Amino acid sequence: MSRGLNKVMIIGNLGHDPEMRYTKSGKPMTKFRVATNQSWTSPDGERHQETEWFNVIAWGRLAETCNQYLTKGKQVYIEGRLHTHQWDDADGKHHSTTEIVAQELIMLGSRPQSGKDLSEDEAELEDEFPF
Repeated sequence: MSRGLNKVMIIGNLGHDPEMRYTKSGKPMTKFRVATNQSWTSPDGERHQETEWFNVIAWGRLAETCNQYLTKGKQVYIEGRLHTHQWDDADGKHHSTTEIVAQELIMLGSRPQSGKDLSEDEAELEDEFPF
């Protein structure tokens, strides 16, 4: 049996304050969006900038900490895995979205009062979205 790898690392800024909810089973979940920027100069000397937006979801203790300490504009390093969620709406139209399921998060710039990086045990992750 072959092994796979699903890992992503980004550094970017929050686009809005995190939104925390609880699943039906009472597990905390926090969602937020992070923007990354890339700049380059084309051969003709013209400057370009590209912004890429990522949906991020955190579970358990990491979700609670993200909700407590993160705010719009905060720069963060996020390490996690990609998860694609698919569903059909009431009209039968198929939708899908890909999110980063955060496994580790480090606040860049000013540190939280606790002075600790945020991380989460593998057991805290959920493979399904129960909402």
